[in-house]
Amino acid sequence: MTETVDRLLDLAEARMCDAGYRGFSFRGLAAEIGIKSASVHHHFPTKAGMAAAVARRYGERFFELVGRRPRETADEVIAVYRSIFRSEIERDGRMCLNGMLGAEAGGLPAEVLEEIETYFRRCIDDLSSRIGGPNAAERAFHIMAALEGGLILARAYGDISVFDHATASLTTPALAAA
Repeated sequence: MTETVDRLLDLAEARMCDAGYRGFSFRGLAAEIGIKSASVHHHFPTKAGMAAAVARRYGERFFELVGRRPRETADEVIAVYRSIFRSEIERDGRMCLNGMLGAEAGGLPAEVLEEIETYFRRCIDDLSSRIGGPNAAERAFHIMAALEGGLILARAYGDISVFDHATASLTTPALAAA
């Protein structure tokens, strides 16, 4: 990728994490980096194509961060996921990109929806395979729901400790046995 493409993707991601799919425009991105809107269209013919590329790149980065570690425990896996989600809102008050877009799923183009679904399916599959045990898939869904919900609550409250409260029980013995 070129430096311009990287900058465009970074800006679009920041806008979408803050305000969703409608939070960015080609004209706004172009103005911010000092190029013509036609140049954005050269790299990304459609807004949906750009948003799908941003979501795909976001997912790739996420899965690099949560990669398997030798002899990891279920609690360690959950802690890694929790830490990465927390860092999203802690760093700049923004949401998980795919969580933000997922909330808008009813009005998004198919290619963007496909990337969001791929991300969440991958999260559930990864978590359930790594935490193991009975009801691993159900636990993985619960973990993802708690993490995404924790971000929403923390953003609504304007307080990161709300995320901590919402996700604190993810690794408690009672939940792990469920």
